Amino acid sequence: MADKNASILLVEDEENLQEALKLNLELEGYEVTCASDGAAALKKVQGEHYDLILLDVMLPEVDGFEVCQNIRLHNLETPILMLSARAGSADRVTGLKKGADDYLTKPFNLEELLLRVEKLIEKSKKLADRSSITDAVEFGGNTIDFKSQKAINVRGEEIQLSKKEIMLLKLMMEYKNEVVSREKILQAVWGYQVFPTTRTIDNFILNFRKYFEADPKNPKHFHSVRSVGYRFSM
Repeated sequence: MADKNASILLVEDEENLQEALKLNLELEGYEVTCASDGAAALKKVQGEHYDLILLDVMLPEVDGFEVCQNIRLHNLETPILMLSARAGSADRVTGLKKGADDYLTKPFNLEELLLRVEKLIEKSKKLADRSSITDAVEFGGNTIDFKSQKAINVRGEEIQLSKKEIMLLKLMMEYKNEVVSREKILQAVWGYQVFPTTRTIDNFILNFRKYFEADPKNPKHFHSVRSVGYRFSM
């Protein structure tokens, strides 16, 4: 049985399908809010927290791809399951690049949809339980102030950090001791607006080592995991 506290935003303009999905999701124990177009969905996301967003691609006003991208620019974590009558791999890739967690082609099997919903809700709850980063963080003799975008390093030097550096630091610290994939970094820090190369992210990590490691050649805090991503350790 689903988590009865879990809330879902269902964005679907086809009235009969919206009603059928809402009924079945509520029978599973979810709280369901509906929107019939992209503009309405964006308004609802701004005012409420949801554990999952079920998002149709072909919507009036603003299409699902644009809605997904807009949500990701402001909300990094809420899982998004895109629904589409388009079966082509290019549309699936577009949806995932815009930030969707999963993509299901219509017509779909209801049981499969509910299973995917349950898995994504579990992911959402785990993310919600993750400890959030405070305004200032200390590690290894370094202090980072996220509000002022300044840091004092282990050598007592003051460093003015760029917005991108602050965003990447905060992301890595939220996932401390876990590997953060390059894909997640691109989505969270660059939002796919400007698609940097892997080398760009490597350069940021190298700078963090110069700033904050007592011995940059033997880092204790900022680690690269070959072919996967990066890890921060306190």
